[in-house]
Amino acid sequence: MTTVDETSAGGLVVDRARTHAALIGRLNRHGRLLWSLPKGHIEDGETVEDTAVREVREETGIVARVVRPLGSIDYWFVAERRRIHKTVHHFLLEAHGGELSDDDVEVTEVAWVPLDELDSRLAYTDERKLVRKARELFG
Repeated sequence: MTTVDETSAGGLVVDRARTHAALIGRLNRHGRLLWSLPKGHIEDGETVEDTAVREVREETGIVARVVRPLGSIDYWFVAERRRIHKTVHHFLLEAHGGELSDDDVEVTEVAWVPLDELDSRLAYTDERKLVRKARELFG
């Protein structure tokens, strides 16, 4: 089996009041809606920060700016007969425009979720840890 490295970027997008975060929901292969932070592949010539901003806009409709890095998550999975080692660079981003939209074909739903509900809403443990770290930065 071929092993492939992939790199993505995205992050925690908060509103200006820093009370809500924009999450995306995708259906897994069993039809269950899983909520996560917006993220996606880095395109040629992009920095990880550029990718995070672009992916947030594409997947949520929100125009955001990077506030600071939150850290990276890496994991392994198998798809299309390949072992994939994926690294995702996450940032804290603040919304400053746009409108919440689920127009992206890869996204089933988008929602502004209160920060204190993220721990119970996010599907992935590593993302929940990043969100806890970000909330500590808010004071």
